[in-house]
Amino acid sequence: MPLETRGTGTNVRHVCNILPETEPADSLLVVEVLTPAGNWSSYPPHKHDTDNLPEESYLEETYYHRINPSQGYVLHRVYDDSRELDETMAAEDRTVVLVPRGYHPVGAPHGYESYYLNVMAGPKRIWKFKNDPAHEWMLS
Repeated sequence: MPLETRGTGTNVRHVCNILPETEPADSLLVVEVLTPAGNWSSYPPHKHDTDNLPEESYLEETYYHRINPSQGYVLHRVYDDSRELDETMAAEDRTVVLVPRGYHPVGAPHGYESYYLNVMAGPKRIWKFKNDPAHEWMLS
């Protein structure tokens, strides 16, 4: 499984597609993400909670976090456009975060490397996401 580098600057992270949509499976998509200390991943904030193909697919998601060194944490935010859901948490080593809907960026503080096992599932095994329009400017 090749390691793919995504992003630039403090948005660099390394992704290993364990079970991408191109491989046979019923409903799961599985990736590992390694984020260097001081960097962000799942960034800019994006979501995939609406069945609106080809623009966006509906996938629920979990993150299983590992932190190096293990006494550290990452900042994980989950929010939707209405802010009816808006939670920011310090996810510690061996913590699972559920993303039922909304945008979900992860930040690794200085001195702590982030690893997460990311599992997504939905009625269609297609990963099409929508970036938060407020933060999409940084991609241009």
